[in-house]
Amino acid sequence: MDIGTKIRSIRKRKKITIAQMCEGTGLSKGFISNIENNNTSPSINTLNTIAEYLKVPLPYLLLEKKQHMRAVRKDERRISSLKNLKIEHITSKGPLRMMIVESPPGFAIGEDEPHAHEGEECHLVLEGKVLAEQGEDSMIAEEGDSFSWNASVPHSVKNIGDTKSVILITIYSDTKLDDLL
Repeated sequence: MDIGTKIRSIRKRKKITIAQMCEGTGLSKGFISNIENNNTSPSINTLNTIAEYLKVPLPYLLLEKKQHMRAVRKDERRISSLKNLKIEHITSKGPLRMMIVESPPGFAIGEDEPHAHEGEECHLVLEGKVLAEQGEDSMIAEEGDSFSWNASVPHSVKNIGDTKSVILITIYSDTKLDDLL
């Protein structure tokens, strides 16, 4: 772990001097320097003191670099097609996925037989008009409307408008994408 470099980076980004950090944490200049240079491994108690002073959550200091924020630029998004759908993959981090799904008029996911899978789904209609059904519940959703559900209950979404529908979908599930749609 490279905790010291992370602490130094946060301190510098916040324009805090080592002297100010010493005063705010009660730690010596030499000790903070050793931490920032990764020459010593501070206790959890010491890390908590530093985190509180820097106003960052303690767990952030313990994250590996691969666990930090990920960014996908618009022109770097992966686009795929599945069952007449255009799927723009916005981001994916473990079981959390976000995508923009475009469907032609009349197209439905789960219309013949509503489908179900593990996880949670949230939908935001960006364009068009869709019929969302789950169990006994149904709603017509238009631009700006949203709906969410536990995906283990059978569900379907149908474009009932005269134009394409575009939906921002966030899914939390370990299920493969092909099994989700």
